[in-house]
Order: sequence, then structure tokens, then C-alpha cells
Amino acid sequence: MTNTFLLSILLILFLFQINHSLASSLFYIRDRSILDDGNQLDRTDNHFELNAHIKPSYDLMESDHQYRIPRLSCKLIIPVLALFLGIFLILTIVFAALFGVERNKSGSSPTASTASASLTTSTASASLTTSTNPSVVTTTQAPSVNNVCLTPYCVKAANYLLQSIDTEVEPCENFFEFACGTWLKNNRIPDDAGSVDTFNGLRNQLDVNVVDILTSPIPSDLNNTQAVINARRLYASCVNETALASDGERALLDVINDELGGWPILQGSSWNESAFNLTNLMSKLREYNQNVIFGFSTSTDDKNSSVNYIRLYQSDLALEQRSNYINTTKLTNAYSRLISDIAKAFTNDTTMIDGDAKDIFDFEKNISVHHWTPAEQRARQNETVRTVMGNLTQMLNTSFDFTTYIQDMYASSNVPLNDNDVISVSELDFIRNVSAILDEASPRVMQNYIVWRFIMNRLSDMSKRIRNIKEPFDEVFRGTIAQRPRSITCGNMVNSYMGFAVSKIYIRQYFDESARNQSMEMIKNIRSTFIEMLTNSTWMDDISKNRSIEKALAIDEKIGYPEYLGSNNMTELENMYKEYVFSSSHINNLLKVLQIKSNESLRTLRDPVDRKAWGSSPPTTVNAFYSPSKNQISFPGAILQTPFFNKDAPKYLNYGGIGVVIGHEITHGFDDSGRQFDKDGNRVSWWTQETIDQFTERKKCIVDQYSNYTLTQINRTLNGNQTQGENIADNGGIKESFYAYQKWAATNGQNDRKLPGLEEYSPEQLFFMNYGQIWCTKMTDANALNRILTGVHSPGEFRIRGPTSNFDEFDRVFGCTPGQGNSQSPKCSVW
Repeated sequence: MTNTFLLSILLILFLFQINHSLASSLFYIRDRSILDDGNQLDRTDNHFELNAHIKPSYDLMESDHQYRIPRLSCKLIIPVLALFLGIFLILTIVFAALFGVERNKSGSSPTASTASASLTTSTASASLTTSTNPSVVTTTQAPSVNNVCLTPYCVKAANYLLQSIDTEVEPCENFFEFACGTWLKNNRIPDDAGSVDTFNGLRNQLDVNVVDILTSPIPSDLNNTQAVINARRLYASCVNETALASDGERALLDVINDELGGWPILQGSSWNESAFNLTNLMSKLREYNQNVIFGFSTSTDDKNSSVNYIRLYQSDLALEQRSNYINTTKLTNAYSRLISDIAKAFTNDTTMIDGDAKDIFDFEKNISVHHWTPAEQRARQNETVRTVMGNLTQMLNTSFDFTTYIQDMYASSNVPLNDNDVISVSELDFIRNVSAILDEASPRVMQNYIVWRFIMNRLSDMSKRIRNIKEPFDEVFRGTIAQRPRSITCGNMVNSYMGFAVSKIYIRQYFDESARNQSMEMIKNIRSTFIEMLTNSTWMDDISKNRSIEKALAIDEKIGYPEYLGSNNMTELENMYKEYVFSSSHINNLLKVLQIKSNESLRTLRDPVDRKAWGSSPPTTVNAFYSPSKNQISFPGAILQTPFFNKDAPKYLNYGGIGVVIGHEITHGFDDSGRQFDKDGNRVSWWTQETIDQFTERKKCIVDQYSNYTLTQINRTLNGNQTQGENIADNGGIKESFYAYQKWAATNGQNDRKLPGLEEYSPEQLFFMNYGQIWCTKMTDANALNRILTGVHSPGEFRIRGPTSNFDEFDRVFGCTPGQGNSQSPKCSVW
């Protein structure tokens, strides 16, 4: 190793000197970094090096790159130089790989399960393909070009993994610490975030891309595209701090006073109580797309997925979870203080503010007593009542006139209702109990509370003076100690409301079309594997099994972007945003957007459902989705990025990344909620009772397993009922993708080379190691508590430990003994 090391150094220095001399005599190149100072993404906070922000290729051809080449000697010298540069590049990569190996080995010796000279040949389950683990390269051997991937991407991927894993931890004891140990030490939580993880890294990169799209010159062929122009206009009004400071607060107060009936906390004893009308007030807020106390919306009918219906349900709480209101805590004090401080910022008359603020909190606390938790909503789905508008008043038996409230809102969007229109009512006891609270509450308290919730949702759109007041509350509630840059906040806002306009440019500049094609092939392979798993299932009867196979075959997939965004025809995009015409006033622009969104939702009630249409999330979304009513999985372009996917990555990395995500979304069609919908997206009984009983028993194992996990950071146990759907999907997704990779490797494995510096790990081990990178996570205590109380996903640590502990192939690959540390025994398995 030492001789190779020295020889590599000497050769590199020699070639570098030749290269430098030739370059000095041949070229004059104007000094400019590819990562321009104004466009570099500071990765200090997230260390997501594989997604460092590089300006798109069209920017690398700007006119200030000037090359001057002497004419006489070019034909002779350029090929010579190219040869030397090629040799130099190869040796540099080889040396980097050697250095990675040396550094990895010198830090600590490999664990017992990965350090042996070779791994024993093993066979996968009989129903799947046979897989053999290749021999491990020892530390004294230089990596072979034939066995080790030395492409620039592989070098980067290896570097990323080496800076994440902790080789002093035995994978079989704690795979989370092994996969993420060094990552946890090297990454800090940004001041403006409550957590940091791989998704944050991708979202941070997306944020920068979106801002770049909204601030760079419009591509010439889109100069007249109004959707793009107005998206940029909305962004420009949002970042105009001067205008926000001068008229933003006034514009919001004008709406409150002229349309909502005022905010009594500011008006003191002069507020006119006799003009109060609860139905009118809530209707007016619904016009701005905001539900307070009670919510209703248009949704796909769960019994007939070809049409829409109306849903009535509880609205959200400001503090999200009823347990946050029970005792007097730092959070309740911070929330009460926020209410009074915001009110004091709008008026000099503070006489009644503290008393009114207390009444607002107490009123919301009374409501929270009846609020259903996410776990209760999941467990009590069968309590949802289906009726028609003509019977709604009698069924609810409340003094609040829900029928008139809902009818008036649809009428304002030119959708008159009739007595036969179907409405689904969930959280029925909340609606009845809180209606009784409204009967007893004073008009002043109700007006104060409802207007406060309207204001609270607009705080991030206000002037910096107002936003600063919210910081202490965010620190307690979210764990953040700073605001995000205004440009990023505004980019997120525009992407949220006009994401498809932003995506028109995004898919050109940042999306690789080959990602679409390769992802479609992976979906095909993983779906086939899942069907094979269904076929070989021993707990399903034939009727349920065959219907499940039919459903799996019927799953529709959406990848990257909807077709119209890739065409030159702007009609569909322009029609989507034809009402989105803006002025220079950000508050007025925002309120206009909210009104448009509300109308769009209500107007769809009579529209037939296009089950093949792209969903509501634009390509500029770092996430993936399954829709039960459409039986559709979707993967927006922004998630088809490293480390989830890269067209140049070895397949074990892609299957351990986006492949697991694909399997996760497919499995959602068969989790505790998805399994209630048939292949056509209708909630019907399509499994036999025997299979349902078997499923219930198996999912209970998952629920109990996760309920016994404790997040030691805050010493709180997980809620396995609340997270069961995502846990079932995680456990199924990793198996489907791993088996699909095995099937691919059986015929193509010779093309999947190892990574430099990580030669002792087999491709199968690297599959699991890349899977671990997806969920490496650090959270503030406040963020961690909020996730456990309200989140439907388990914290990242348990999205790693849970699925790997239940997978016997993980034990085989790493040589784990069942019951050892990370290995669950007996194992829980639904899919």
C-alpha cells in the first residue's frame, strides 16, 4: 500500500507539472469558478455534498469564458495534452479511492460480519431469486478497475457514505448508529429549521433552484407565458420588504375591519357586538380558504371514485395536539404571549389586550378537549357518517346551522346544492360537543378567536417587524431560533400556489429525462416482485390474493411531471392560472390567491373525476405519494435526485434509494387504510373476513413493535397505532425493492461494481447502507416531541431500525443472529 501510495503521488506531481507547463503556454482562461459566489449553496448546515448547487449547463457557456489558443501548435499539442490530462484524471481517481480505503481502514477495523476475507454464498427465499455475495477486497489490495466503480459519481457516492457510516458500530447491534453515526456527528440543525435529514438536503437544494427560476431571465420562448410572468410577480411582491413595512399591515387590517367585522381585542369596548354573525364570519374565512373550528371541502367520494362529494370534519388547532393545552407549560405561555404581543403591535390601546388574549386561549383550550388525535382518526374511521344535505341538520342536531353555512359557500362559487348531494361527516362527537361550546360562548370571544386564527396564519406574510414577534413562539414550538431567508420563504410560497408554473422551467433546467425512463423500469420490476410476494403469501386466501394481484396490476404511476409541461403547448398551463393576475401588494395578492384556491376546490363538486390525471403536487415537490381513490403512485421530479436516484449510480444505490420509496408507495395500497379500497379506488369490502383477521393479527405485531420504541432524546415512546400505515409501508417497501434488486443482479450483477473505499461491503450491504442514508435525522427536542404527538411517520431512527430488524435478508447479508441487537425475533411481517 505504501509503495503504491508513493508511486501515485510521484506520478501525479509529475503529470501535474507537465500539465501546468503546457497549460501556461497554451491558454489564457479568464478566472471564474463554476460555483459562482452568488450562487453557491452553503452546505455547512446539511453536508449534502452530492447535491451541491451547480449552475445549470447553459450558464457555463456565458460570454465571459474566453479561450485564447495559439493557432500554429494546436493540432500537435492538444492531443498530447488531452492524453496527459486523461492519465492524470484516472490516477487522481485511483489515488482518491486508495486514500479512501486507507482512511477507512486506519480509523477502525471492520466489524466481524463484514471483515472476513469472503462472505458465505447464501440463497434467498425459494420464491425469489438466488443471490450470491461477492468476495470482499482485503485492505492490502489496490482496488481493481474491473471490480470498483471509479466514475466521478461513484467517487462522490463513496465519499458521502464514508462521511455517514460509523464503522466502530456493529451493524447487527444498531444499524441506525452504523449507517448514520458519523453523519450525526458532522451535521448540525440549521437555526431556521427544527430538524436536518436527507429530505431537508433535497428541499434546500430545491429552494435554491426555485428562487433561481423566479429571479433569472425568463427563457425566450416563455417570455409571453402569463403563468410564468405572474409567478414571478407574486414572488417579487413577497420579497419587497419596503412595501410590506409600509402597507402590508394596513392591507390586512382593512380586510379584518371591512370584511370580517373587526378584531375586538384592538377595538376595546367600542366593538359592536350586536353585528356579530357566526355563520357569516366563518363563511367569510372559508372564502379565503381557511377553515376554523369546523372544516369542509370537496373530495373524491370514497364509495364511488368517479364523482366528488362534500366532507365535513374538525379543523386543526393552533398547537396541533390537544395534549399541548392540558397543562400550563412553556408552550402555552409562549402561545398566550404571542396572541397579546401581536395585538399590541397593531394598537397603542392595550387596556383590554391581556384579558382578551387569555379568553382566546381558554376558548381554544375548551375546544381542544374534544379534538381527535391522528391515532384516533385512524382507529375510528368506521364512525364516519354518510348522509345527504337534506338530512344534515337532523343528523347533527346542533344549533349551528351547518346546512346553510355549507350551501352558502358552494353558492358563492356558483355551485348550488340540492337535498340529495352526498356529505360525509367525520369526528361527529367533536362537531356536536364543540357546537354546544359555541352556544355558550360570548360573541366577543368567538370573534376574537376566529379572527386571531386568520391573523396567525398570515404572520409569515407580514412585515419583518411582525415576523420577529413570532420568533420566540417558533423557538418553543418548532425548535427554530432564526427565520429562513425571505427569498426562500417567498419561493416556497410561490411554489405552493403556482408550482406547475415554476415546474415548467424546473423540468428543463434540473430534471434529467433519463431519470423518468429508469424509474419506470424500476417500478415495473418492483411491482412484479410485490405480485410475486402476494402469490407466495401463506396467510391470504385465494380470493383475497387474486383481488390484491388485480389491484397491484391496476396501480397507475406518475413520474417526473405531467405531459403538458413537457410540450410546447401552453394552453393547459395558462388555463390553470388564468385568474392569477397580481399587483405590487403582497397581502392583496396572497388574499386573492386564497380566494381562487377556495373557489377552485368548491367548483370541482360537479366535475367528473379524472382518475388518470396528475395529482395536486407539482414536480417541484420532494416527496412521493399514493392516492387510494385513484390507486395511483406518483414521484415528482424533485425527488428523483441523489441520494434517492442518479442515472450513473450502481443499481444497488438506486434500489436502496428511490426503489425503497417506490415499494413504500405501492405498499400503501395494502396498508391498514389502503387495503380498504379496491382496485378502482372505492372503499368496499373486497377481502374475505379470514384474510382481514390474518391481516389484523400481523399489523398488531407492527403496532406493538413500534409502540415499544423509545426516542431517548426526549424519553418518549412512539405511538404505533398512529404510525402503523407508514410503518407497514416502510417494512414492505424495503423487501420489495431488495428482492427486485436481487432479480436484476441475477442477470446483470456483473455490471454493478463496488464503491472505492468501501470494497469490503458487498452490493447487497451497500443497498442497506444507502437505505439508511435516506433516514439519517437530527431533531430539536421541540420538533421531536411534535413529530411523536402529531406525525404519522416514525422518526428517522426507527424508519431504519424497524424495517431492517424485521427483514431476514438483512440478517443474512450482515451475518446477524436473530434477536441480536438490531435483529427482531420473532419478526413482524405484513408484506
